[in-house]
Amino acid sequence: MRRRKFAGGDLLIASHNPGKVREIAALLAPFGTHIQSAAELGLLEPEETGDTFIANAELKALAAATVSGRIALADDSGLVVPALGGEPGIYSARWAGPRKDFGLAMGKVQEALVGAGPDNGIPQSAYFVCALTLAWPDGHTETVEGQVHGTLTWPPRGGCGFGYDPMFIPEGYGITFGEMDPDQKHAISHRADAFRKLIDAYFAV
Repeated sequence: MRRRKFAGGDLLIASHNPGKVREIAALLAPFGTHIQSAAELGLLEPEETGDTFIANAELKALAAATVSGRIALADDSGLVVPALGGEPGIYSARWAGPRKDFGLAMGKVQEALVGAGPDNGIPQSAYFVCALTLAWPDGHTETVEGQVHGTLTWPPRGGCGFGYDPMFIPEGYGITFGEMDPDQKHAISHRADAFRKLIDAYFAV
């Protein structure tokens, strides 16, 4: 199938996560894109039934594009801990419970690593994954995936960012994503890696 590019203008962000929408808006700021979120339009969140980050990103983007009639961008991302068999992975948000309490989620990661045995405690290697899908109302999609590797720390540190950021130290740094200035994080994160690939391949700039 021929590659399709986004030519600019309106873009619907298929997310109800305000932290994620802010990060995406900041990454797209140089392109003069007018952004609205699924939450702003009152769109329902589809059930994430995919078994990979890419499958869930495509599902969310297509659902938003079909209902709204607009080009939609969806992100599916999460924390992967090899010592936990890849968990929480695609279930990263679900580990936070219905109230999206990521303090609870980070505690679950810590408890799971302690329970996995003496060789699997913190610090422990981990990485974030971000899949990004652009979807058009006619069903066409384009998808990329980005990663950032690092280690986990406990207790969590920093009040910036969102999600698991306060317990993740990216490779080459001594502070967590939660302690980083947002601009610094935006330059090196899994989402930034995915956006570089998306813009290089699919933005008509």
